[in-house]
Amino acid sequence: QVQLVESGGGLVKPGGSLRLSCAASGGAFGLYLMGWYRQAPGKQRELVARITHGGITEVAESVEDRFVISRDNANNTVNLQMNNLKPEDTAVYHCALDPLSPRVGRPYWGQGTQVTVSS
Repeated sequence: QVQLVESGGGLVKPGGSLRLSCAASGGAFGLYLMGWYRQAPGKQRELVARITHGGITEVAESVEDRFVISRDNANNTVNLQMNNLKPEDTAVYHCALDPLSPRVGRPYWGQGTQVTVSS
């Protein structure tokens, strides 16, 4: 059974930094992108960043100059370093596994971790 365990959310002031981590278990993830989505109150869930097993990244334009995604394939973990946080980054951040194609399998989601940016 695939499980995603997230950590690292919290409250931070504007301009501050946070690091989110996610550990995946219960499967083989070489054909999955690992990444992060977020959902703010009253808004749709949106992609923040994701990364392939080979290190190719896709990062939302709104964060590409502030957030860095990395992946440790040996430990099945993905990290999101978030710098210069802004109030509009406030959301629940969900770790995700996205299959490279539907034939690989289904997507998986973590329960989410709250990130609040406020003075």
